[in-house]
Amino acid sequence: MSHLSYEESKKRVRYGLVLLAVVTGIEVLISLFGKGHMISSVHGNIFVLATCGLLIAGLSLYKAYFIVYEFMHMKYEVKGLAMSVILPMLLLVWAIIAFFQEGNAWKYRRDDIKKRDALPAAPAQESSLLPPHTYQMEWKG
Repeated sequence: MSHLSYEESKKRVRYGLVLLAVVTGIEVLISLFGKGHMISSVHGNIFVLATCGLLIAGLSLYKAYFIVYEFMHMKYEVKGLAMSVILPMLLLVWAIIAFFQEGNAWKYRRDDIKKRDALPAAPAQESSLLPPHTYQMEWKG
């Protein structure tokens, strides 16, 4: 932004703030609609929830892109420097997704353990675990 004058820089910052405010307002409206606060008949509709979730995720990614490229001045840097910031950030996003997936798997395993703990114990067996037709050599020592 060093090539812009002071007044142009102020305009650019105001534009960015207004854009972020508008996108955030749209996200809030989508959230209210998806949860059934605006139209009560859509409450609990899985298609509406999924669509709203995808829209909110897309708008949030756009806001993150805009903040990194405009306010962190990545737009005005050489491509190598920009990639050295963006690629580790993508690895961080991948790690967050992986941790959520792993935590979800732990939750299901924990639920399975709780269900098994609630079951009554099986009665003790008096016979050996071998089938009855198996030959067993007797020890006479």
